[in-house]
Amino acid sequence: MKPNAIDAFYARLSARNPEPKGELDYVNAFTLLVAVVLSAQATDVGVNKATKALFAIADSPEAMLTLGEEGLKEHIKTIGLFNTKAKNVIALCRQLIERHASQVPEDREALEALPGVGRKTANVVLNIAFQHPTIAVDTHIFRVSNRTGLAPGKTVEAVEKALERVTSSQWRLHAHHWLILHGRYICKARKPDCPLCPVADLCGFKDKTV
Repeated sequence: MKPNAIDAFYARLSARNPEPKGELDYVNAFTLLVAVVLSAQATDVGVNKATKALFAIADSPEAMLTLGEEGLKEHIKTIGLFNTKAKNVIALCRQLIERHASQVPEDREALEALPGVGRKTANVVLNIAFQHPTIAVDTHIFRVSNRTGLAPGKTVEAVEKALERVTSSQWRLHAHHWLILHGRYICKARKPDCPLCPVADLCGFKDKTV
Protein backbone atom coordinates (compact mmCIF):
# COMPACT_ATOMS: atom_id res chain seq x y z
CA MET A 1 0.00 0.00 0.00
CA LYS A 2 1.41 3.39 -1.00
CA PRO A 3 1.96 6.16 1.59
CA ASN A 4 -0.97 8.29 0.40
CA ALA A 5 -3.27 5.25 0.57
CA ILE A 6 -2.04 4.43 4.08
CA ASP A 7 -2.76 7.98 5.17
CA ALA A 8 -6.26 7.75 3.70
CA PHE A 9 -6.74 4.33 5.34
CA TYR A 10 -6.12 5.73 8.82
CA ALA A 11 -7.99 8.96 8.10
CA ARG A 12 -11.16 7.03 7.30
CA LEU A 13 -10.88 4.83 10.39
CA SER A 14 -10.29 7.97 12.44
CA ALA A 15 -13.32 9.70 10.97
CA ARG A 16 -15.54 6.81 12.02
CA ASN A 17 -14.03 6.54 15.50
CA PRO A 18 -11.94 9.58 16.52
CA GLU A 19 -11.19 8.36 20.06
CA PRO A 20 -11.09 4.55 19.92
CA LYS A 21 -10.97 2.62 23.18
CA GLY A 22 -9.98 -0.91 24.08
CA GLU A 23 -12.76 -3.28 25.06
CA LEU A 24 -11.18 -4.68 28.21
CA ASP A 25 -12.67 -3.25 31.43
CA TYR A 26 -10.26 -1.88 34.03
CA VAL A 27 -10.16 0.72 36.81
CA ASN A 28 -6.46 1.64 36.94
CA ALA A 29 -3.09 0.71 35.42
CA PHE A 30 -2.78 -2.36 37.65
CA THR A 31 -6.15 -3.83 36.71
CA LEU A 32 -5.44 -3.03 33.05
CA LEU A 33 -2.21 -5.02 33.28
CA VAL A 34 -4.01 -7.96 34.92
CA ALA A 35 -6.83 -7.85 32.35
CA VAL A 36 -4.39 -7.93 29.45
CA VAL A 37 -2.48 -10.85 30.99
CA LEU A 38 -5.78 -12.71 31.43
CA SER A 39 -6.87 -11.95 27.86
CA ALA A 40 -4.21 -14.14 26.22
CA GLN A 41 -6.06 -16.81 24.19
CA ALA A 42 -9.37 -15.51 25.57
CA THR A 43 -12.00 -13.03 24.45
CA ASP A 44 -12.36 -9.56 25.96
CA VAL A 45 -16.01 -10.34 26.69
CA GLY A 46 -15.05 -13.45 28.65
CA VAL A 47 -12.35 -11.62 30.59
CA ASN A 48 -14.69 -8.75 31.45
CA LYS A 49 -17.27 -11.16 32.85
CA ALA A 50 -14.64 -12.70 35.10
CA THR A 51 -12.99 -9.49 36.24
CA LYS A 52 -16.11 -7.49 37.10
CA ALA A 53 -16.36 -9.03 40.56
CA LEU A 54 -12.59 -9.56 40.86
CA PHE A 55 -11.61 -5.92 40.39
CA ALA A 56 -14.31 -4.81 42.81
CA ILE A 57 -12.35 -6.48 45.62
CA ALA A 58 -8.80 -6.60 44.24
CA ASP A 59 -7.70 -3.44 42.43
CA SER A 60 -4.14 -3.33 43.79
CA PRO A 61 -1.23 -5.78 44.03
CA GLU A 62 -1.69 -6.02 47.80
CA ALA A 63 -5.40 -6.81 47.54
CA MET A 64 -4.74 -9.40 44.85
CA LEU A 65 -2.09 -11.07 47.03
CA THR A 66 -4.55 -11.15 49.92
CA LEU A 67 -6.98 -12.98 47.67
CA GLY A 68 -4.27 -15.54 46.91
CA GLU A 69 -3.79 -17.89 44.01
CA GLU A 70 -6.70 -20.16 44.93
CA GLY A 71 -9.02 -17.24 45.53
CA LEU A 72 -8.03 -15.73 42.20
CA LYS A 73 -8.71 -19.02 40.42
CA GLU A 74 -12.29 -18.98 41.66
CA HIS A 75 -12.82 -15.66 39.89
CA ILE A 76 -11.09 -16.52 36.60
CA LYS A 77 -11.87 -20.24 36.19
CA THR A 78 -14.08 -19.48 33.17
CA ILE A 79 -11.02 -18.12 31.31
CA GLY A 80 -8.71 -20.40 29.34
CA LEU A 81 -5.40 -21.37 30.98
CA PHE A 82 -6.68 -19.98 34.30
CA ASN A 83 -4.30 -22.05 36.45
CA THR A 84 -1.19 -20.68 34.77
CA LYS A 85 -2.63 -17.18 34.61
CA ALA A 86 -3.46 -17.18 38.32
CA LYS A 87 0.08 -18.23 39.15
CA ASN A 88 1.52 -15.50 36.93
CA VAL A 89 -0.74 -12.76 38.28
CA ILE A 90 0.15 -13.55 41.89
CA ALA A 91 3.88 -13.62 41.04
CA LEU A 92 3.44 -10.40 39.09
CA CYS A 93 1.89 -8.76 42.14
CA ARG A 94 4.82 -9.73 44.34
CA GLN A 95 7.26 -8.22 41.86
CA LEU A 96 5.28 -5.00 41.57
CA ILE A 97 5.35 -4.61 45.36
CA GLU A 98 9.00 -5.60 45.81
CA ARG A 99 10.56 -3.86 42.78
CA HIS A 100 8.20 -1.08 41.74
CA ALA A 101 6.57 0.25 44.93
CA SER A 102 3.28 -1.39 43.86
CA GLN A 103 3.13 0.74 40.69
CA VAL A 104 2.95 -0.50 37.10
CA PRO A 105 6.25 0.57 35.51
CA GLU A 106 6.17 2.88 32.50
CA ASP A 107 9.03 0.97 30.92
CA ARG A 108 8.99 -1.84 28.36
CA GLU A 109 11.92 -3.78 29.79
CA ALA A 110 10.51 -3.66 33.31
CA LEU A 111 7.06 -4.70 32.09
CA GLU A 112 8.41 -7.64 30.08
CA ALA A 113 10.33 -8.83 33.15
CA LEU A 114 7.02 -9.41 34.95
CA PRO A 115 5.57 -12.97 34.96
CA GLY A 116 3.09 -13.55 32.14
CA VAL A 117 3.96 -10.30 30.37
CA GLY A 118 5.31 -10.46 26.83
CA ARG A 119 5.92 -7.80 24.21
CA LYS A 120 2.29 -7.59 23.13
CA THR A 121 1.02 -7.13 26.69
CA ALA A 122 3.68 -4.51 27.38
CA ASN A 123 2.70 -2.64 24.22
CA VAL A 124 -0.98 -2.61 25.21
CA VAL A 125 -0.22 -1.31 28.72
CA LEU A 126 2.19 1.34 27.47
CA ASN A 127 -0.36 2.50 24.89
CA ILE A 128 -3.49 2.58 27.05
CA ALA A 129 -2.13 3.40 30.51
CA PHE A 130 0.70 5.72 29.51
CA GLN A 131 -0.27 7.00 26.04
CA HIS A 132 2.83 5.65 24.32
CA PRO A 133 2.42 5.30 20.51
CA THR A 134 2.99 1.54 20.61
CA ILE A 135 1.24 -0.98 18.34
CA ALA A 136 0.50 -4.37 19.89
CA VAL A 137 0.04 -6.92 17.12
CA ASP A 138 -2.63 -9.49 17.93
CA THR A 139 -4.36 -11.91 15.55
CA HIS A 140 -6.72 -9.18 14.29
CA ILE A 141 -3.95 -6.69 13.53
CA PHE A 142 -1.80 -9.41 11.97
CA ARG A 143 -4.66 -10.39 9.66
CA VAL A 144 -5.66 -6.85 8.71
CA SER A 145 -2.07 -5.82 8.05
CA ASN A 146 -1.43 -8.76 5.74
CA ARG A 147 -4.84 -8.99 4.07
CA THR A 148 -5.10 -5.32 3.16
CA GLY A 149 -1.45 -4.89 2.26
CA LEU A 150 -1.06 -2.19 4.91
CA ALA A 151 1.97 -3.79 6.55
CA PRO A 152 2.62 -7.36 5.36
CA GLY A 153 4.84 -9.66 7.39
CA LYS A 154 5.28 -13.35 8.09
CA THR A 155 5.64 -12.94 11.85
CA VAL A 156 4.09 -10.76 14.54
CA GLU A 157 7.41 -9.00 15.02
CA ALA A 158 7.73 -8.31 11.28
CA VAL A 159 4.23 -6.84 11.13
CA GLU A 160 4.89 -4.67 14.18
CA LYS A 161 8.07 -3.28 12.62
CA ALA A 162 6.29 -2.72 9.31
CA LEU A 163 3.43 -0.87 11.01
CA GLU A 164 5.87 1.31 12.91
CA ARG A 165 7.60 2.10 9.63
CA VAL A 166 4.48 3.01 7.59
CA THR A 167 2.27 4.58 10.29
CA SER A 168 2.92 8.30 10.59
CA SER A 169 3.05 10.00 13.98
CA GLN A 170 -0.38 11.52 13.31
CA TRP A 171 -2.00 8.07 13.54
CA ARG A 172 0.40 6.15 15.76
CA LEU A 173 -1.30 6.62 19.15
CA HIS A 174 -4.66 5.15 18.08
CA ALA A 175 -3.50 2.79 15.30
CA HIS A 176 -3.56 -0.19 17.67
CA HIS A 177 -7.24 0.23 18.49
CA TRP A 178 -8.40 1.19 15.01
CA LEU A 179 -6.85 -1.94 13.51
CA ILE A 180 -8.08 -4.30 16.23
CA LEU A 181 -11.64 -3.01 16.01
CA HIS A 182 -11.54 -3.12 12.21
CA GLY A 183 -10.40 -6.74 12.32
CA ARG A 184 -12.88 -7.71 15.01
CA TYR A 185 -16.02 -6.25 13.43
CA ILE A 186 -15.41 -5.77 9.69
CA CYS A 187 -12.27 -7.48 8.38
CA LYS A 188 -13.21 -10.71 10.15
CA ALA A 189 -11.22 -13.91 9.84
CA ARG A 190 -13.63 -16.24 8.06
CA LYS A 191 -15.54 -13.74 5.98
CA PRO A 192 -14.64 -10.06 5.84
CA ASP A 193 -17.61 -7.71 5.56
CA CYS A 194 -16.23 -5.88 2.53
CA PRO A 195 -19.53 -4.14 1.55
CA LEU A 196 -19.46 -2.28 4.88
CA CYS A 197 -15.73 -1.60 4.86
CA PRO A 198 -14.74 2.09 4.76
CA VAL A 199 -11.35 1.27 3.23
CA ALA A 200 -12.35 -1.43 0.71
CA ASP A 201 -11.13 0.58 -2.27
CA LEU A 202 -7.69 0.97 -0.66
CA CYS A 203 -7.41 -2.70 0.30
CA GLY A 204 -5.29 -5.11 -1.72
CA PHE A 205 -7.30 -8.22 -0.82
CA LYS A 206 -8.17 -10.03 -4.03
CA ASP A 207 -11.12 -12.11 -2.78
CA LYS A 208 -13.36 -9.34 -1.50
CA THR A 209 -16.86 -10.39 -0.47
CA VAL A 210 -19.87 -8.95 -2.29
